[in-house]
Amino acid sequence: MEAFIKDQIKATLRYVPYHIAASYCKKLTSPEVDASRRKAGGFIKGICHPTDDCAQIRGAGIEWNRPDIPFPFDKEGKVKQNYLDWKARMQRYRDGGIRLFAVTPYPREFIEAGIDPRLPENEARIREVAMFLLDDLKEIVGGIQVTNEMGVPRFTLPLTTAEAARFIGIQLAAMYPHRGNIIIGYNSAGPQTDLHLKMRAWHKYCDYVGMDIYIGCFAPIGNWLVIFDLMLRYLWSLTGKPIILCEFGYISGGAPKTPEEKSAVLQRYGVKTEAEAREKIDQVMDAIHEKNPKMWNYITHNASGGYADFLFQLDFCNHFYSELPKRTVIKKYPHTAQGQADFYRDIFPRLQNLPFLLGAFVYCYADSDKCYVCDQDDCPTETRWGLVTMDHKEKPSYYAVRDALEKIQ
Repeated sequence: MEAFIKDQIKATLRYVPYHIAASYCKKLTSPEVDASRRKAGGFIKGICHPTDDCAQIRGAGIEWNRPDIPFPFDKEGKVKQNYLDWKARMQRYRDGGIRLFAVTPYPREFIEAGIDPRLPENEARIREVAMFLLDDLKEIVGGIQVTNEMGVPRFTLPLTTAEAARFIGIQLAAMYPHRGNIIIGYNSAGPQTDLHLKMRAWHKYCDYVGMDIYIGCFAPIGNWLVIFDLMLRYLWSLTGKPIILCEFGYISGGAPKTPEEKSAVLQRYGVKTEAEAREKIDQVMDAIHEKNPKMWNYITHNASGGYADFLFQLDFCNHFYSELPKRTVIKKYPHTAQGQADFYRDIFPRLQNLPFLLGAFVYCYADSDKCYVCDQDDCPTETRWGLVTMDHKEKPSYYAVRDALEKIQ
């Protein structure tokens, strides 16, 4: 993960300023934007990971769900029951008035099914899976995103970014002539310039290009609302394609830990300071493995350097300490229920003012009981994104989103 972050920063410094400047010198719409918006039926008002309560979802002004498609086949090529169950659930969303923007399976799911995307002889089978999904879901989906956030290690490995770009591209090329009124494309986590440059040969098969942006929630730098405008302008200038904000959101809870609280966390694993943890990293990792196997598994599968560097790096240390550091916030929007609501109140008018933007998907609908990365219930990073609580009670952000979306025609 640390290598990914460094690559992001390098690419950002090299390409982003030029393309942001260029965006102010070009038109902010195109016939292709108009055509894709017509297919979508207007500005896409979307959500990630909703509950099954379609009436409550629609009550927030939300019209689209962005679900993950499970891999449809077993190793013998038979359609899996969990795929059929998923499809039946998606039909209930459609029947409930919610449109679908579906994300196709990750490379690792193809590998688990015996289809390794790194092997050229498997490309025909990858295209067949893409075409099966397009044909089988054409009556219930309005948009397709080919896999998710390639370039991010936990989603991409064992593929390289170049291999991931080809994995995306061959699926888009296969679907494009047969897509009908379904809009198809892919997304990136942040600027991810390397991925977009490798996708240039495939952009002619995209109805849109997507970006996921999270400001004030992961890093202690660059936490201003205007970054949304600049990053979306950058992607528009770089690709010339209609843009979708495929994921964005703001955390409604979390605070910095005191030195004493951090020391208490370290003592769970047999040390008192970070310096001591670095000296005794094998002992610390053994303790993590015993107390939190899921965290241990995440570290060992995603660290590209030493475990100590990964543990205390910019991204993962927030999980380790279950905190949001003092500077990991947009100053005007504290990580509280009201701060989250104010964020949505102010961000949607900015998004509406970008003519090339087809729509946006809020992440996410409901709070979670545990962080899916570190498996800790007190970690705010992946537990407090929801518009509703874990028992599905509306938070202030639910009403803020509702009021903001009502103004977007």
